[in-house]
Parts: sequence; C-alpha cells; structure tokens
Amino acid sequence: MQKIMISDAAQAHFRKLLDQQEDGTNIRIFVVNPGTPSAECGVSYCPPNSVEANDTEMKYDTFSAFVDEISLPFLEDAEIDYVKEDVNAQLTLKAPNAKMRKVADDAPLIERVEYVIQTQINPQLAGHGGHITLIEITDEGEAILQFGGGCNGCSMVDVTLKDGIEKQLISLFPNELKGAKDVTEHRRGDHSYF
Repeated sequence: MQKIMISDAAQAHFRKLLDQQEDGTNIRIFVVNPGTPSAECGVSYCPPNSVEANDTEMKYDTFSAFVDEISLPFLEDAEIDYVKEDVNAQLTLKAPNAKMRKVADDAPLIERVEYVIQTQINPQLAGHGGHITLIEITDEGEAILQFGGGCNGCSMVDVTLKDGIEKQLISLFPNELKGAKDVTEHRRGDHSYF
C-alpha cells in the first residue's frame, strides 16, 4: 500500500500539535468498524509505548503515522488535509475505502458492483436517508436492487433508479451490465423522502 496522502498544511498542523506532546510521539490513523456502513476514520496521538508490532509505519518529513493491521486495507487512497477558511480551520480525512475494502479489477462482477454501491452510490443516497442493497446480478446482466430507508416509498425512486443508479452502473461496467431493476415492495410512510 502506498502512503496515506497528508497535505503540507496538515503535516504542519500535526507537527504543531506533536510539539506539545512528549518526545517521540507520532500520530495514529485508524478506522473504527472498518468495512461496515458505520465505519468512521480517526487520527490520534501515538506515544512511543503504544506502537504495536504489526503496525505499519508511514514516514513523513517531521513525524511518522502508524496504522494498525486491520485498518490498513480500508485506508487505501485516503487523504488528510487541513483546510483554512477565514478564521475557521478544519482537518479533513477522506477515506473512500473505509466502508468497504477496495476490490481488485478482476474480482467477480458482483463484488465490483457491490463496491461501487457502497463507496459511491449509497453515500449519495444517504443525504435522503436512503440506501440500496445489491440482491443479485442475473444471467442477463441485470443488477437486482432493493431500496431501503428514505428511498422506500419515495415518489422519485424510478427516476433515481433509471436516470441515476442504472446509468452510473452501466457506464462503469459497460460490457457486463445491461440494466438495474428494483425489487422493493415500496410502502409510503413517515420514513419516505419527498
């Protein structure tokens, strides 16, 4: 795995914080609940006595970042930045693979489609309290999907499916997928997004 990208601004921010800690303290980057929809990434101090034998050390100009063995594959392509806007400053950590481990390009189609759903489509639907689940891929190349949360019973679900999800999946898997089909029994209710 390549090093986690930490911007110069974020490195300077970490150095300033580390200067206030005991000598030899570095940072730890981790994922809580890796590979699940509730995965959360974090950064903490890593004093010298808390480095584990199976940690991976990533060396930066003025400090090291340690990553535990379980978090490591879920932090592939992660980026840390320190963004200043007017008087506010915020550390941002983007980890596109935290909720699901990156899959190989030659993995079975169902695994590659599931990866796209978890890392690209569901984060978009989450703003409406919704999500989709991949049930199967038919022999005809149709992704069979089930809508949940705020998508269940939503009046725009057909548009979301045909103009959004289906187009996105076919563009990513043009020679393998022919379409997407919704098998949800939609029930309108307080949970539905309008």
